[in-house]
Amino acid sequence: MRLNRRQRVLIGLGVSLLFLAAVCAAGILSGEAAMATDFSRKNTAPCVKYLFGTDWLGRDMLARTLKGLSLSILIGLLAAAVSAVLALVLGIVSATMGKAVDAAVTFCIDLVMGVPHILLLLLISVALGKGLRGVIVGVALTHWPSLARLIRAEVIQLKESPYIQIAEKLGKSKWYIARKHLLPHLLPQFVVGLVLLFPHAILHESSITFLGFGLSTEQPAIGIVLSEAMKYLVTGEWWLALFPGLLLVIVVILFYVAGESLQKLMNPGSVHE
Repeated sequence: MRLNRRQRVLIGLGVSLLFLAAVCAAGILSGEAAMATDFSRKNTAPCVKYLFGTDWLGRDMLARTLKGLSLSILIGLLAAAVSAVLALVLGIVSATMGKAVDAAVTFCIDLVMGVPHILLLLLISVALGKGLRGVIVGVALTHWPSLARLIRAEVIQLKESPYIQIAEKLGKSKWYIARKHLLPHLLPQFVVGLVLLFPHAILHESSITFLGFGLSTEQPAIGIVLSEAMKYLVTGEWWLALFPGLLLVIVVILFYVAGESLQKLMNPGSVHE
């Protein structure tokens, strides 16, 4: 039986979500194993017992990688959710509250987009004392402008619709119009934008942690794992960076695939393909 495009997209989305959920579950369950040290097995190359090998303290790199990825995914989910909600609110407010508010929000969008993400993220993280709070707030405050601009443009287009103009002439409040007429149309863009924010959030969280401005070294985040591994590459322990790096790339790609799949599924024309 030949599958159509919509069915293939559904299968791809299901596989991506299942793999990401499995990584999160495995990371949560491997918390103690990720921190356990055993000097009798230190610097063990990948084998059947230790698929990702062990590090200089005898810690299982598979457990550390899964724990680090699950932590990065949870941080990415929280930060991306806050960023997406901020983009939704500012996008609607910008397009519905008059020229002065629109100019102020547009200025903020241009200002944030004019500064490199990683630089602004580092500044916010350091200003908040680094750590978990600094990373989440930094990622949330630097990833909303693109989605906010998209939602603003969509709202401006929707305002020209006859049913919204009729609602305004009937004396309906802006809050009523936004809740009853705008939000249902903006939901697909919001959901897709939210999912597509995840890979950016995860990569940027890992990047600043790798540079030493993110999570503390006591937490087995994927950025910490990769940063520590760099010190031992010259001594031949290549597996310390290779496998965590590959798994991080796979997770980011799967989030991107999930976002693209949702975008295709929410396209009304996809049902006929």
